[in-house]
Amino acid sequence: MKRKMISLLLTSAMVLSMMSVGMTASAEEETTDYWAGWEDVDTSEHVVINYMTTGDKPTGEALDNLNAMLDELNAILTEKVNAEIEIYYIEWTDYLSNYNLTLASMDGSVDLVGSSTDWLDAWPNAKNGAFLELSEEMLATYAPATWANVSDESWEACTYNGDIYFIPEDNYAQWTNHGFSYRLDWAREAGLEDGVNSWADMTTYFAYVIEAYGDDLLYAWNADGTQYATMVGGWITSNTNYISIDGINSGAMWGGTSDDPYTIYSPYLTETDLLVEFAELMKEWDEMGVWMTDVLNNTDLNNRDEFRVGQVAAEQHHTQTWTDLCSDTDANTIYDTDEDAEVGFFYFGEESGNLVSLSVTHGVMAVSAASENPERALMVYDLLRNDETCYRLFNYGIEGVSYEITEDGYKTTPEDYDSETQNIAGMVNFWWGRNDDLELKNAEYNWDAIEELYAEYDEIAIAYQYSQFIANVDEISYMIDNISEIHTNYMKQIAYGKYTGTAEEIVAEYQQALIDAGIEEVTAALQEQINETYGLE
Repeated sequence: MKRKMISLLLTSAMVLSMMSVGMTASAEEETTDYWAGWEDVDTSEHVVINYMTTGDKPTGEALDNLNAMLDELNAILTEKVNAEIEIYYIEWTDYLSNYNLTLASMDGSVDLVGSSTDWLDAWPNAKNGAFLELSEEMLATYAPATWANVSDESWEACTYNGDIYFIPEDNYAQWTNHGFSYRLDWAREAGLEDGVNSWADMTTYFAYVIEAYGDDLLYAWNADGTQYATMVGGWITSNTNYISIDGINSGAMWGGTSDDPYTIYSPYLTETDLLVEFAELMKEWDEMGVWMTDVLNNTDLNNRDEFRVGQVAAEQHHTQTWTDLCSDTDANTIYDTDEDAEVGFFYFGEESGNLVSLSVTHGVMAVSAASENPERALMVYDLLRNDETCYRLFNYGIEGVSYEITEDGYKTTPEDYDSETQNIAGMVNFWWGRNDDLELKNAEYNWDAIEELYAEYDEIAIAYQYSQFIANVDEISYMIDNISEIHTNYMKQIAYGKYTGTAEEIVAEYQQALIDAGIEEVTAALQEQINETYGLE
């Protein structure tokens, strides 16, 4: 790639002491260094850049606050690049179909498009011509700060057939690996001095809290019966070195291993003994009373809120959720009612050291191929991602209204703050350009615990291996659909211990159904495509 040469030319005038995190140079100095070349760009015509994101459009007072922020932001964008931004919402109801239909219309109604390779069909839309190929020269000219700070490896992950299609959100620390949040103080009472670090520990913990606190709890875990795929997936992750390919089906049923990622298999077919052990453990949890008897029909979807106030002992979700639950925020009243309250996190894969970093293409920004102003769209994005003033407005709102900064540089909220109407981040959903260099840490968060876990993650995590793999499932989709239905029907029973007969019998029945539905044929087809993608024999 010519990237290195271009980057050197662009950054030759930059301040040499600039650091990637905690930069001491002012935002104005950065602006001068990165964007001096824009003086030669013709911005005489004022343009409106439509930014497309997923999310429900705010209404009422929330919309008023959003528009107030946009008024301030657009005044800055107009001054800098003679452009303004408007938000085009793809609402959550039937979002993926509407998202793809909007892109397919090619009517010029959107310019910047938030996308993802694992949940928003980024690669299929790129292949279908919905996104503009972004040349290196174009990125270096119109998004110079982003171009200079994204690594060669991250640009490569956004490349297909030699063309860059996306800008990755590659400088934002987030972890979406799942596990159990639990009461660490109660775990220590149960004799688990180091907390819960395995499924066996989790069983010990559940047994203790049911005995010691059962009369005060709704349930140990008020599961709603929908988390079967995450449960069995977490069990497999914890007991093997399996890594899944995103986007084939919701069960993440195909992939490789950390030491052999390109030999494709399905552990749901091959790991018979392991699945039997899982089925037996879940039957044990069911008989212990971890969840309600009628868990598969549970319509109480408030377990997380119940955990916040001490009504349940566990919440199964991802690390980002735990970062909130472990912190003494206004919502987490357990810290007000129990001075000893502490929340730990048992993450799936902890026993095996099996942890995959979130792909840098989990959140990406694309430019619509139908955009009438792609160059200006890139300039606006570059400012939103890299200019401190623009970044804070777009991600946090107006200082003093939606947020305040403490003397030690943390973000807090004003006394009259209302999250329903003033949470700007939850309105703009800028999940494709967050930047740790400009992020403000939440003053309410338990950063000692969070940073300790993140350091542990950084020590063991491996990179996602399939960022450039675009599965073509047209000819095998009917088999994948049937396999997914089988997985749902059987795993609901297995993951909540609601099957009849023995664990060996239900697993054998499940695996035979997978074979009959064509799981071996799907595996072979995916292997062939992997071989072609990565040049394997």
